[in-house]
Amino acid sequence: MDISLRKATEADIDFLIALRKQTMHRYLVDVGMPTTEAGYRERVLVDFEHAEIVEHQGEPMGLFKTLYQQEQHRWYVVQIQVAAEYQGYGIGSQLLKMLFAKAAQQNAKVALGVIKTNPAQQLYYRLGFRKVGETDTEYLLEYSPTKD
Repeated sequence: MDISLRKATEADIDFLIALRKQTMHRYLVDVGMPTTEAGYRERVLVDFEHAEIVEHQGEPMGLFKTLYQQEQHRWYVVQIQVAAEYQGYGIGSQLLKMLFAKAAQQNAKVALGVIKTNPAQQLYYRLGFRKVGETDTEYLLEYSPTKD
């Protein structure tokens, strides 16, 4: 599936709140994380300057928010969400593989946190992430393109 990325703007916030509610609500409930409108908005605005809208044929269908953490020499996936109707088409894999390629050029790692009940972790493990820690609510995963 052809996708493109564009920088998120304030005009995308309502879409991103609805996307978070659609894709994350049940997992947030599972671990007792905020599921209010204000909670969704707060999470959407975290590192918003790094947010990119995933589009298919000009229509928004996801969020890919990453940032480079200089001190850890790694890319951190703040959020990756794909609308339910587009899940299962390899979009998450495509986005992560694009990030892996960028990380490999810099000899950097890729890290993320995934809610313990979120089945997306199966994708992450399949792509080569490994668990490096955990909190009460999330597994902390890391991918090393250099396989050190």
